[in-house]
Amino acid sequence: MMCEMLDVPRSSFYAWRNRPVSQRDQRRVLVGMAVETAFAEYKARYGAPRLAVELNEKGIDCSLNHVADLLREKGLRARNGKGFKYRPRTESRTNVSENLLKRDFNADQPNQKWVSDITYIKVGRTWLFLAAVLDLFSRKIVGWVLDTHMREDLIIAALNMAALNRDIADNALIHSDRGVQYRANQYQDLLQGYGLRSSMSRTGNCWDNAVMESFFSRLKVELIYAENYTSVDQARSGIFEYIELFYNQTRRHSAIGYLSPNDYEEKFKQLTVSTFRG
Repeated sequence: MMCEMLDVPRSSFYAWRNRPVSQRDQRRVLVGMAVETAFAEYKARYGAPRLAVELNEKGIDCSLNHVADLLREKGLRARNGKGFKYRPRTESRTNVSENLLKRDFNADQPNQKWVSDITYIKVGRTWLFLAAVLDLFSRKIVGWVLDTHMREDLIIAALNMAALNRDIADNALIHSDRGVQYRANQYQDLLQGYGLRSSMSRTGNCWDNAVMESFFSRLKVELIYAENYTSVDQARSGIFEYIELFYNQTRRHSAIGYLSPNDYEEKFKQLTVSTFRG
C-alpha cells in the first residue's frame, strides 16, 4: 500500500530494505556506541571536545564535529553552563531491566546464570562484531555469533545457539548491558519464551558485567592482537578454534579450580550422578 501511494516499485523497496549495512554505517554505529559509553562513564561532564580526545586516545578515530553530531543525534548534552537540564532519552527507559545479578558471578549449577555482550574486532578495513553468551557456572561460552553487523539479529542468533545446546534451569537469568539491541522488543520476547529473566548493568558501569568483559579482553590479547588477521575468513576460523577448541575444551580458568569449562562441567556431572546413586 505504501509503495502504491508513493508510486515506488515494490522491487525497489525490497532491494532498499534488504541491502547490506555499509562499512560507513557500521563505523557510525560503532563510534556512536563509544560516544554514549564515554559520555556515561564521565557522568555527562565531558562535551564533544574532551570526548573526541578521549576516544582518539583509545584508538577510535573520530573528529570533533563527528562526535558533536552524534551527541546531538542522541540528545546528549554535557553539564556545561546554567542552562543545562538533563532529560534522559526515551529509549533509555524502554525495556530496561533491574540489575538482578548484582555482581554475583557464582552459580551452583549449569545454565542458572548467563551473561552476554557484543564486542568489535577490526580486520583490515572491515569491522566484525562478536556476540557471545557465557555460563557463569563453568565460564563456558555456550552461544556465539560473528558477523559484519551488530543488529538485534546478532544477539538473537547467539541466544538461540545457547538455548538449543543447553537445558535452561528454572528461574534462570541472563545479564547484559543496556544496549539498544538487548532492550529490543523481539529479544525481550525471546527471553520470556525461553523462561529467562532479564538482568541489566547499571548505566555506564562495565564492572556489572565483568566476567563477559574479561572474556573479550582475553580473546583479543590471546588471539586477535597476536594473530593480526588480514582477512575475514582467517578471523572467523581463528575465533572458532579459540572458542570451541581452546577456550571451552582446554584453557584452564582460575575461577573454577584451573580446570577447563568442559572438564569442570564433566566433573560436576559425575559428582551429581554419584550423589544421586548414593
